[in-house]
Amino acid sequence: MLNIQSKLPGVNTTIFSVMSKLASEYNAINLSQGFPDYACDPNLTELVSKAMKDGYNQYAPMPGNIFLKEAIAEKVNKIYNINYNPDTEITVTAGGTQAIFTALTAIINPGDEVIIFEPAYDCYAPTVKLLGGLVKTYELSPPNYGIDWDMVKKLFSANTRMIILNSPQNPTGSILSSQDMESLIKLIRGTDILILSDEVYEHLIFDGETHLSVMRYPELRERSFVVASFGKLLHATGWKLGYCLAPEDLTKEFRKVHQFNVFSVNSPMQQAIAEYIKEPEHYNGIAAFFQEKRNYFSSLLQKSRFKLLPCKGSYFQCASYDQISNEKDTEFCIRLVKEFGVAAIPVSAFYQKNTDHKIIRFCFAKENSTLASAAEKLINV
Repeated sequence: MLNIQSKLPGVNTTIFSVMSKLASEYNAINLSQGFPDYACDPNLTELVSKAMKDGYNQYAPMPGNIFLKEAIAEKVNKIYNINYNPDTEITVTAGGTQAIFTALTAIINPGDEVIIFEPAYDCYAPTVKLLGGLVKTYELSPPNYGIDWDMVKKLFSANTRMIILNSPQNPTGSILSSQDMESLIKLIRGTDILILSDEVYEHLIFDGETHLSVMRYPELRERSFVVASFGKLLHATGWKLGYCLAPEDLTKEFRKVHQFNVFSVNSPMQQAIAEYIKEPEHYNGIAAFFQEKRNYFSSLLQKSRFKLLPCKGSYFQCASYDQISNEKDTEFCIRLVKEFGVAAIPVSAFYQKNTDHKIIRFCFAKENSTLASAAEKLINV
């Protein structure tokens, strides 16, 4: 046997893959992994086809198609009234996760500390550890998953290098408030701490709330990598296209890694998206679209014994099952697939310590018929 020393000895296959595989084996309705079960706009796929026919089939420039970067800059300016230079401050990536990995790799050195808020998207902590960094976690608690910034301050040390934010948050659907942002500004003022702001659900925010991007705050923007996703925006998660916004000095470091990690991403899709997002109506209605699905799914589950938690953004609905079972959430989710035919994600999987609050996550980015079929089964749990 070869003697191989794992760099991630405690990491196994992600819970998303595990639950999706289980859903397939038992022919269950898959509300676990976060992807739509409906098609993206056929006009968009036609634009991809046109781009292929027009010859956009070779390597795109390393930082991204200039037309797409200009379209991103225009979109950001329309929404946030902020100017990012397409040449020096915008990089097109192979999805949001690659952008997160690249930003961390560009900055984190062995011994650097990174603060994350758990439950957290599961790529953050392993990437930091892979780089020799130290993860410092702040555990959020249901039902509102709020942040006590005085407690966050206690996590600071001379080695604190970065804070990772995610709003709207996966898996909880919580969002950062103006008070959160002001508290964060006070904490990092006068430090060299950087921010990685995962904003892939920026347009999926409900009930008239405003997405408070770090871009809106100059003191945060000047030290932030902002990650966005076309997969979430355009209902095309399988395309794995996103982008990173950052000041020029941070972008230079980001691209040093990006050029050796991915170099460039799908050329015809970049060209197609550049054309597509020129029309704001292609993304302005997405919040209302998903709010309607959230409300529909919520109304169907009123007859169930699940207790739904607040969902202010994303396309995930968390639910407590503490009135149903005392099982661990992992065991409950497995039984939910096998006995009731619905796949969900145990929220303990988003905590490094597997903290179990008896809460599971459903994805409602599905056809209404899919949600209705799932709810019919969940009512019997």
